Amino acid sequence: MLFSELQLSEPLLRALNEEGYTQPTPIQEQAIPHVLNKKDLLGCAQTGTGKTAAFSLPLLQLLMNDNNNTEGQRRKLSTLILTPTRELAIQIEESIQAYGRFTDVKHTVIFGGVSQYNQVNRLRQGVDILVATPGRLLDLMQQNHVSLKDIKYFVLDEADRMLDMGFVQDVRRIIARLPERKQTLFFSATMPPEIKQLADMLLHNPVKVEVTPVSSTAETIDQAIYYVEKQNKRALLTHILKDESIKTALVFARTKHGADRIARDLSKAGIRTEAIHGNKSQNARQSALSNFKTRRTRILVATDIAARGIDIDDLTHVINFDLPNVPETYVHRIGRTGRAGADGKAISFCDYEEKIYLKDIEKLIKKAVPVVKDHPFDVPLMHNIPKPVTATPAYGSFGASRGGKRGRTFMQRR
Repeated sequence: MLFSELQLSEPLLRALNEEGYTQPTPIQEQAIPHVLNKKDLLGCAQTGTGKTAAFSLPLLQLLMNDNNNTEGQRRKLSTLILTPTRELAIQIEESIQAYGRFTDVKHTVIFGGVSQYNQVNRLRQGVDILVATPGRLLDLMQQNHVSLKDIKYFVLDEADRMLDMGFVQDVRRIIARLPERKQTLFFSATMPPEIKQLADMLLHNPVKVEVTPVSSTAETIDQAIYYVEKQNKRALLTHILKDESIKTALVFARTKHGADRIARDLSKAGIRTEAIHGNKSQNARQSALSNFKTRRTRILVATDIAARGIDIDDLTHVINFDLPNVPETYVHRIGRTGRAGADGKAISFCDYEEKIYLKDIEKLIKKAVPVVKDHPFDVPLMHNIPKPVTATPAYGSFGASRGGKRGRTFMQRR
């Protein structure tokens, strides 16, 4: 199927053509007709499936039609897109800018961590679409800079990440201020009970669109596990990245402190690296992301929350410095490479305490991740030991258990 078969208007098709897009992804093919028919939609799709275009393209078309019917009147905010992170909010607004370049639809983005002055001025000029993070939106609502009384279209994106970040109560407060009659588009990669409850409350006779189940990983992604002592992980990472054939890599760390430390070590080793996480200023985060996209920086080290929504073309490698304790997160992480049929490599480090996480991951994806043996920091005994029955809980920002285990070697733990 082609985009031209989806009943999209000429200005949108012209913009897509300039972007080099001709064929929709599965979620776009399924979702766009339902959104154009003004149906509520429940979209279950992981990162990298093209869901931003799945909701922004039909919404732009609906708004073009609405504006034709209200020509000459002052713009009222009629579309709200709520998303958990600044990076994702910015990328959604950039996509709307690209797809809507030949339309008269006006849009802006608001997020915290920067002055609200320019954001408020843009809102005062009148916009059709507002892309927002929950905290800044609530702030501006309380200051009477934003009114949601005229919202006709509401998009809740990355709902499960809203839950992970503790934003669900903020989201509920925002929803309470929305008109009862509206079209709602609800997207989530996973559907834990609290998110399902939120979806049931928001949606009316929704059409469900589900693509690329969260338990699946792209066949084009070559996965590998390296067993390694915790204290040797940074040395192993430096060893791997000395391979110049790795053109670019996104490295996932569990903590902000850990991300900074990894970036410092790699930089000292002569590997161009920057870190991105919630403690960085907005300007620093955007600069690091821009440098990574343009290949001025070879390696980007990120925490899961900061990385949500990062979309990098031709990303060759994803490296899990720390294995995630939620198996679905592993699928989200490695799904940033191997996109659109391209080849990708997902490398993961696993220490003794993380073997339970590996077991959960392999159970979810229904296959064993191949183990790389005989590397300089290999722990041969880990290849044969039984996997632990329970995981050791993590505390605080250090990601280490109580009881002094942090500096012990594998043999000492045994």
